[in-house]
Amino acid sequence: MWFHPHFWYETVPGITMMGPFNLHFIRDISLGYLVGGAGLIYGIRNPGIAVFAAIWPAFHAIYHIAIFFDRGIPMDTIAAANLLFIQISAWLSLWAAWSRRWN
Repeated sequence: MWFHPHFWYETVPGITMMGPFNLHFIRDISLGYLVGGAGLIYGIRNPGIAVFAAIWPAFHAIYHIAIFFDRGIPMDTIAAANLLFIQISAWLSLWAAWSRRWN
């Protein structure tokens, strides 16, 4: 997203449906993922940080669930990309962080 924003915008299913290309917004999102990923990695040593780092992707996933229903619950490539790239990673990260929080 950061290094090839046009490629990301044009190739990820459903992105062009969300509005026109916006370099600032795309780079903001990529920085959010960078910080969240760094927090998850740092959370290996401090599980409380990992839970905090997993919250933004979980909220992002909830928003995409709403988009899925707004679209009429279609089973298409956009839904598959949402499941593979947003839902699974968000909920798996939150589950992993939450399950380690007091270990």
